[in-house]
Amino acid sequence: MRFRYGLGAVVLMISGLSTPALADTRFYAFDAADRTTQSLTRGITLEVERGLFGATRVRGLFSTSARGSASFRTASPSGIAEALPSEARGGDIYAILPEGDGPALSRALCPGSTEAWFVVGRVRSGRPVTMHAVGIWPDGKYRHCVALNYRYRGEWASLPNASGEMPSDR
Repeated sequence: MRFRYGLGAVVLMISGLSTPALADTRFYAFDAADRTTQSLTRGITLEVERGLFGATRVRGLFSTSARGSASFRTASPSGIAEALPSEARGGDIYAILPEGDGPALSRALCPGSTEAWFVVGRVRSGRPVTMHAVGIWPDGKYRHCVALNYRYRGEWASLPNASGEMPSDR
């Protein structure tokens, strides 16, 4: 039997696969690394989707020291980059969704803003992470609210319990 398809056809068939089907979801836990971060959040667990070629996308955040979670979606409003410190530019931008504890998280990070976003670099196992919160105020201006610095604590393949709440060791 003769093989009728060339390498190009095989590549097209593989690239046609759904990216979510190839994605791997992990849960990375972090502890606050400085006083500012500790005053707002003692620790977090990020739900991270890892793509086929190493790209990461943060899908949500769970508090590891109290009840609470928030979902994110990728966003790219113009004006956020100008509000960031130079070392934070180039990260991925995530909108904090207005469901669940999202509005409370937005208010805690950026009091007085009407919406808030996180700017996050690549999230990797074993590495610290910094998340920059940016808000938009009623006057239409974007402002940098806070930089949250975390030390890596551990990784899970799934949430440890069915309720969606992360266990606390404090």
